[in-house]
Amino acid sequence: MVSEELKMEQSRLKKTGTTTVGLVCKDGIVLAADKKATLGGMIVSSKTMEKVISINDTLALTVAGLVSDIQLLVKLVKAQIKVDELRKGKSLKVRESVNILANLVYNNSRKYSAIPGITGFLVGGVDKTGCYLYDLGMDGSLNLVDDYACDGSGMVFAMGALEANYKPNMSVDEGIKIAVAAVSAAVQRDTASGCGIDVIAITKDGAKKVLTKHLDTKMSV
Repeated sequence: MVSEELKMEQSRLKKTGTTTVGLVCKDGIVLAADKKATLGGMIVSSKTMEKVISINDTLALTVAGLVSDIQLLVKLVKAQIKVDELRKGKSLKVRESVNILANLVYNNSRKYSAIPGITGFLVGGVDKTGCYLYDLGMDGSLNLVDDYACDGSGMVFAMGALEANYKPNMSVDEGIKIAVAAVSAAVQRDTASGCGIDVIAITKDGAKKVLTKHLDTKMSV
């Protein structure tokens, strides 16, 4: 039988919370996320967490879920992509890179562990064939997104903002504004999201961080 202490630890680790957003634009992909990390959704453990991560010059992702599993999977996919590119002598397509991460997530979710690995990724990239956004579930499921996607505990609030404002074939600059509005909507209502925002835009010129903003919640008299 699982002890009560272990059950409490599992519950604490599972409930990390976040809000991540991805949008497909006519000239690239926009990824955004808040900066708060929590313990069980009740205690703020970090106000500066990077939840939008560049994998290489043409690929980036957002993260949600158990921090230790996220950090391990990101390290593994970065290393595997480099190895495969060295072997082939050329850059991988977005689809090839995303499939590597999907396989890693699938294996991670099915290995026996007292603490289940729970992760969620939105992966965006640009290659010679176009701009792509994928929603990668905690079970390794992979879905190609043709407009926008959200993940994390604040996704319900972010999705409403995207539904109201997203337009097909909009520019990256327009996408950045909508992504910020979506994360902002989640920060207002989701207790596990907040402390700021990071935004990365991926275009033919590469993956670049276009916005980092920290929220000051301190009060004084």
